[in-house]
Amino acid sequence: MLRWFEHSRVYRPDRTLIATASDLERPCENFFIQSADGIKLNGWFFPADSNSLHDAFTFLVCHGNAGNISHRLELCRALLNLGLSVLLFDYRGYGRSQGRPSEEGTYLDAQAAYAWLRHRGLRGDQTVALGESLGGAVATELVLRERLGGLILQNTFTCIPDIGAELFPWLPVRKLARIRYDTCHKLPRVTIPVLIMHSRSDELIGFGHAERNFAAAREPKLLWELGGRHNEPLADGRFTAGIEKFLELLQSQMKPDPCS
Repeated sequence: MLRWFEHSRVYRPDRTLIATASDLERPCENFFIQSADGIKLNGWFFPADSNSLHDAFTFLVCHGNAGNISHRLELCRALLNLGLSVLLFDYRGYGRSQGRPSEEGTYLDAQAAYAWLRHRGLRGDQTVALGESLGGAVATELVLRERLGGLILQNTFTCIPDIGAELFPWLPVRKLARIRYDTCHKLPRVTIPVLIMHSRSDELIGFGHAERNFAAAREPKLLWELGGRHNEPLADGRFTAGIEKFLELLQSQMKPDPCS
């Protein structure tokens, strides 16, 4: 019962798509890939407008613990409006992806999405992993396993035991938790630029998580305050302003890739 409760709090997948990729009225590829352990996954890829200011960069979005990719179209629209390419994918058990979510499973799913981009010839050091909430933990592990150019944590916790202890103070979460997603302890091993975006109005994951993650991250790094509640990162213009500031940092760090 404890394992079921833990899993149901960490993962809240939705199988029903509330929108389609075509709703953005942009060129899109709806694709299926297979994870390293054989799970079939669904994703959407939106290429940047040709000759846009940031068309060299691709954002690989690792979404949060609830819903599916169809709930992220406004986030996708905001990134596309900045001239970026965007890849959205569903973890196992979400949307049209097979299987049941797990910590290692989500890590493998992100690697499969990254491999799809690389197979298309896109440069690893021009790929940025953007993780929302739980997805920030997935994105952090991805940049430790693969070569990427940047990491963005949006409203991300330090680790599951920390946030679990805050949300369920009457339970011995730190002793019982098997799902870890220990972002904070992984960040010192991340050697690429890091952007941490968080709102002081986040009612679910307090701003202190962002401060501790930022302290753990290595330079170059940027802490950017958002407005709105946990699920309202686009409530004002601060999200896009933060992304643009980070892109400036990434461009200053770019090096030729002879192996691309």
